[in-house]
Amino acid sequence: MFDNVCKFLAETFSSDFATWLLGESITLTELSPSELSLEPIRADALILLQSDEVVLHLEFQTQSKADIPFRMIDYRLRVYRRFKSKRMRQVVIYLQQTNSELVQQTTFTLEETFHQFEVIRLWEQPTNVFLEHSGLLPFAVLSQTNNRTATLQQVAQEILEITEQRIQNNIAASTFILAGLVLEKEIIQQLLRRELMQESVTYQAILAEGLAEGRAEGLAEGRAQEVRRVAVNLLKERMSAKIVARVTGLSVEQVQQLASEEAGNAGE
Repeated sequence: MFDNVCKFLAETFSSDFATWLLGESITLTELSPSELSLEPIRADALILLQSDEVVLHLEFQTQSKADIPFRMIDYRLRVYRRFKSKRMRQVVIYLQQTNSELVQQTTFTLEETFHQFEVIRLWEQPTNVFLEHSGLLPFAVLSQTNNRTATLQQVAQEILEITEQRIQNNIAASTFILAGLVLEKEIIQQLLRRELMQESVTYQAILAEGLAEGRAEGLAEGRAQEVRRVAVNLLKERMSAKIVARVTGLSVEQVQQLASEEAGNAGE
């Protein structure tokens, strides 16, 4: 769930992430792992964004994992094989505070082979960094703050000042979900307007994911209908088939079929 939200934010607000992590406001497009000849080691938590000159490799993690250093060097070599002239920035972003030493790892070493990457532990990052751009607002409550409730209240105020309704809804829903890592649900509901989240396609997608994970086998048909409904709503928001497939759990082919069906219904 948290991975999907982070990937949605990175893809939708790529220029905000570029400003934060690359120091330049450029638009990045998604780079599919399949374009690197090999399938991903593990599909979740991974996002690859690219411009003409740079590839940004992000790994969002709620828990520390021992295989992260290997993932970093593996993808660096894959990108080099495909884009020899492009520079690459690799960042592992840990969302939830932990005392594990694994979140301190920034290198991969094997005999004479050495590779270095960047690690960002959100709980060590200054809060103001995430208040400067709409796409980063949901991360503010996970940052270095002495009062998470007050920070969420500040984020809620920033969200209300977003003029475009769809962006406002999606940022509110993403904030609601990520804040759940550090705050009680009741507190979050008091500070964020429920109607903003309910109107968000992101929120609907996460609800669908919850259905997919939590429903009993006997409710499979109803669950499938709910997921299809959410997928259709995402398509109406002009999201790509790849993103819709990622957040709903459907295959790209299933999403494309839904898109064709909806186009047919609209033409009748």
